[in-house]
Formats: sequence, C-alpha cells, structure tokens
Amino acid sequence: MEKFSTIYKRAAQRKGGEKHLKALLSKPLTSKQLLKVSDDDWLEEFTRKIFQSGFYWSVINKKWPGFREVFWNFNVKKLLMMPPEMLEEKASDERIVRNYNKVKTIPVNASMIHFSNKDNGVGFNQFISDWPVNDIVGLWAWLKKHGARLGGNTGQYTLRALGKDTFLLSRDVEGYLRAHHIIDGGLQTKKSLTAAQAFFNEMQQQSGLSMQEISQVVAYSVGDNRDE
Repeated sequence: MEKFSTIYKRAAQRKGGEKHLKALLSKPLTSKQLLKVSDDDWLEEFTRKIFQSGFYWSVINKKWPGFREVFWNFNVKKLLMMPPEMLEEKASDERIVRNYNKVKTIPVNASMIHFSNKDNGVGFNQFISDWPVNDIVGLWAWLKKHGARLGGNTGQYTLRALGKDTFLLSRDVEGYLRAHHIIDGGLQTKKSLTAAQAFFNEMQQQSGLSMQEISQVVAYSVGDNRDE
C-alpha cells in the first residue's frame, strides 16, 4: 500500500503544485452545520441524484425548478399524505422528467426519513451527522436497505452534496484501488467496500484529512486528471 504522502505528492505534481492542489480540495460540513440540513433538503437531494443517475445532469438541473413546484418543495409531511393516484398524476407532469419508476421513490424516501426519526430517537440530520466516517460504507448500506434507489453511487453522491464526510467510489478512485490491488471483483460487494473503507481509514490516520479531501487527492493522483 502506498503512503498517503506519496499519493499527495503525485496529485500535486499533476495539478501544477501543492498550492493548486490545495485550492481544489474541499471540506465537508461540520457536525453542527449538518444539523441545519432539513428533512426536506435530504429528500430533495436524494431525488435529484436518483433522476441524475443515467441521465444528463444538466437536463435534470434545468428542469429542477419544475420538480420543486410539482413536489411542493419536497415537503416530507405533505408528500407522505399524498394519495397514490395523485402521485401518478404528478409523474406525468410536463414540468419534470417523466419517469414513474423514479417518481415512486419520492414517498418511499420521504417515509424513510420520517420514520427513521422515530426509530432512531433523533432527527434524520442528527442520525446522519452522528454516523462515524470510519464506517461510512455502513451508512451507504443503511440507505440502500431502507430507501429506494439509494444504492450504488446515489447515496454516496447525496451525502457528499449535502456535506457529510464521505469518500466516493468514482471512476478514478476505483481505478486506483484496483491498480493497487486493494479491491478486486465487484465494486459494490461487501469485500470490496470493506477493503475500500480500510484503505481510507488508513489514509486518514496518516494524513489527518477528511475522507472527502483524501478521496479528492486519490482521484487527482491518477486517471484523466479531471476534478472529482
């Protein structure tokens, strides 16, 4: 296994020096800041990432004001009271990308957020904030199990977008992990996820950086030299 200092040095060289590399790195939110992310914010971002999956992100983003209008700004309480026939009506609204299978995830994920508040004894934002980053793949698994279409990269990218510290299994990060024989076989297998988590935990021990920063450094150290 390479030392983090070696990975960091290579990333800096590829990005034109340490100063330029540092300028590219971003930090996650603090635990206190995460507590300000509302249930509605989480549902909106889950839905955005679900619709972006397999689609041009620019198209989804352009239509997003329409999504917010159709789904009441992703108000969890309102959406939980919505009758099934209204959901079908909304799924055919021209203001959104009409994909009923993806639209059906909205009440499911609203329910996940709402009932996890009761099941865990804390708000969803607190639940996410408290989850230890040295087992972030465990949070990915929780979202996949309890939500709809939140497996694969969808849960990871939602967490990153809203500020929870997480690494990403992007193409470049996956390429690095495979090239250095940290993972093999399926990317989303328990074996691969456990190995990836162990690698990032070790890199965090060596560097003291967030998982997010480490993930970005790894991505910048290999591949096509693009931003993560």
